[in-house]
Amino acid sequence: MTNMKAARWHAAKDIRVEETTVPSPGKNQVQIEVQFAGICGSDLHEYTHGPMLIPFDKPYPLNGHKGVTTLGHEFAGIVNEVGENVKNIKKGDRVVVEPIFKNPESPFIANGQYNLSEPLGFVGLTSNGGFAKYTVVEDYMVHKIPDSMSFEQGALVEPAAVAVYAVLQSGLKIGQSCVIFGAGPIGLLCVQAAIAAGATTVVVVDVAEKRLEKALSIGASYVINGKSENIPQQVRDLTNGGADIFLDAAGVQATFDGGLASLKNGGTAVLVALFGKPVSHDAFTQVVREITIRGIIAYRNIFPEVINLIATGRMPVEKLVTSKIKLDNIVRDGFEALVSNPSEVKILVDINN
Repeated sequence: MTNMKAARWHAAKDIRVEETTVPSPGKNQVQIEVQFAGICGSDLHEYTHGPMLIPFDKPYPLNGHKGVTTLGHEFAGIVNEVGENVKNIKKGDRVVVEPIFKNPESPFIANGQYNLSEPLGFVGLTSNGGFAKYTVVEDYMVHKIPDSMSFEQGALVEPAAVAVYAVLQSGLKIGQSCVIFGAGPIGLLCVQAAIAAGATTVVVVDVAEKRLEKALSIGASYVINGKSENIPQQVRDLTNGGADIFLDAAGVQATFDGGLASLKNGGTAVLVALFGKPVSHDAFTQVVREITIRGIIAYRNIFPEVINLIATGRMPVEKLVTSKIKLDNIVRDGFEALVSNPSEVKILVDINN
């Protein structure tokens, strides 16, 4: 096979499923036959408002990629070919991809904080990704998965890693309470991660009733409609005076303010969402209440643990899948469905269908 179909971004609102060349791996690369790939919020942002992370005007420095891009960075598949320098991965391995590019010249690489290295880049944004029959990635991005894990579950390892990393960075302890604003895929995965970490009370706030129903079905203790009155007081009533942890998985002024006001004094806020606009902040109140606010980007050094959480059933991520679609229909049944239908949570593309 020399050609394949791929979902390629040309411009905002212009994603085309078209023929492209099958990529061959370089010396330190791995070619993967993709089985399932998830549509991420960042893919949706590129569709509606891009280019954002896609290098359109000048090439991405680490690989020279520019312009038209095959999207998709949440995917699982089977290794089909490896470069001559690749030793620990072989043809036939079942794998998932940790899609962060590492800049070998960055000082953050030596201390393991590779998600902080610059320039920031991801497979499927600053290189061609997983909405295709085959894709090529760097060997350090590839993680094996057990035979007991389905490829559908594997396609959710990457977003689950965001949620697990957020909970770890929050310092959440067994028995504590957590409020999550935003019940999209990442917010719902944060519910699962918080429960797995030992949270005894998990409150979810969102404006979409269908997503609140989903939050309850996967274990949230309480849900609050984001259109209701005095949400912080409702959270304080449910958490004995305020939540220990606030995870912002929505990323707007209202959730930022509401979440901080929902925390108990001395609580911790973690900003998980990529905020589309600047927010204003009352630093005086943060100081006198001893509130900790931290931002996170993606994840680091946790993919094996996340794979184990999913494989052992501690994070039943498959419950978030609301649709499985064909690659040919990715615009109509994928991107447009996510834009228009709030009941859709995680849509997977069945590449072989």
